[in-house]
Amino acid sequence: MRILLVEDNRKLAGYIRKALKKESYAVDCVFDGAAGEERAAFGEYDIIVLDVMLPVKDGFTVCRDLRGKNVNTPILMLTARGELDDRVEGLDCGADDYLVKPFQLRELSARLRALLRRPPAKKGEVLRAGALSLDNGCHIARNGDDELRLTLKEYAVLDFLMRNKGLILTRDQIYSHCWEWADNSYSNVVDAVIKQLRQKLNDSKKQNIIKTVRGVGFKLQA
Repeated sequence: MRILLVEDNRKLAGYIRKALKKESYAVDCVFDGAAGEERAAFGEYDIIVLDVMLPVKDGFTVCRDLRGKNVNTPILMLTARGELDDRVEGLDCGADDYLVKPFQLRELSARLRALLRRPPAKKGEVLRAGALSLDNGCHIARNGDDELRLTLKEYAVLDFLMRNKGLILTRDQIYSHCWEWADNSYSNVVDAVIKQLRQKLNDSKKQNIIKTVRGVGFKLQA
């Protein structure tokens, strides 16, 4: 799952990013409201964590403008402004949840999981490809009647492949969608996750559910 964190306190942003990476989230960080709005409007994110007191453009305005552009990605407001009027304004401008600083990382993680379980936009759909199914409302993957125990990264890669079933996806495309921009550990990480997925799918060469296109990338057979 990919998260956009818009937070001008770089130390706090680094702390949050490090903690969420341990839970296998991919986290992109930007440090002002205008940059956050631009990234949110054109990037594919599962959740936006948005501070309110930001340079260039405040979080309330960013949230309101994103909703005006029909960006329906769940937004969690993260701010020191915890008065009732501030919380009401945040929710009224389009935020899905509101967490007041200081906070515990356990609560932030729990709120993110709750947002990921919600059904709006693409989150409630069920993707299918042959015997494979992904229920994004419940975050459950199945191969036939068997439930698959996938890591968040494996789930994200399989989700991306299923949304583009029958199409060849390059390693760069998969990496840029499922890993954060600042991650420097590219090497063969995509191949490693594909290998893990094949093992869990029991994907033998005969079945060839996830096909390797030599010199290009991978394709999920429709």
